[in-house]
Amino acid sequence: MRTEASPYSFLVRPTTLARGSVTADVTNAIRQAIVTLALPPGSVIDKSLICAELGVSRFPVSEALARLQIEGLVDIAPQRGSTVSLVRIADVREYMLIRKALESEALRVLIGAHEPELVEALHANMAAQREAADRDDAEAFHQIDIDFHDIIFRSMRFTKIKTIIDSARANLDRARRLIITPRRLALTIAEHQAIFDGILAGNQDQATKAIRAHIDAVMVELFAFARERPSLFADGETLGTDKDSFPFG
Repeated sequence: MRTEASPYSFLVRPTTLARGSVTADVTNAIRQAIVTLALPPGSVIDKSLICAELGVSRFPVSEALARLQIEGLVDIAPQRGSTVSLVRIADVREYMLIRKALESEALRVLIGAHEPELVEALHANMAAQREAADRDDAEAFHQIDIDFHDIIFRSMRFTKIKTIIDSARANLDRARRLIITPRRLALTIAEHQAIFDGILAGNQDQATKAIRAHIDAVMVELFAFARERPSLFADGETLGTDKDSFPFG
């Protein structure tokens, strides 16, 4: 029975559990809980409680956890159960290097060839970022932040690039949420504005330098946080204490 006292009350119960989509719906619900840190790194996953919370049998929950294991979000050990995987800083670093290269080059192609609608969309997005930051609504800000970058790719119809970036977004989103603070929100707005200013000026170098600096700044903060809280990371203890452990420059 689902009760208010359930430790898994944060799970979003699907409105309909259609036959054939139950496993996908359960997977999405658990993934969302992991990505938003409602299920924090290293936490034990209780299948029975999840079944009770979502109103499903053990089979779709087991299948969902197996899928999330493939995505790198869940660890499953025989006879020991399932846990939320720790964030691997090495994976995040590699992904962000790929993102840095792809986004900066995409911006270089965009400058001077964009439609007026792009500027309007980015203006609206920047306003939404500031409103979310003023409300201290970190979750809303996170989604608007993602859309800022997506707007650029949608305008160019670079679907393959967007697919590559989206493929590792779940683990990256977990890492980024760990460092969300009012200070980081303010810095992100300033960094996004610098990117937007480069687009408005039609200046390729200005825009690409701004987006590279933005990605580097996020990674610098993430490395610092990982050194302070190594237990949240699978490889947190391996991080050095100097800038040589951060390869972005």
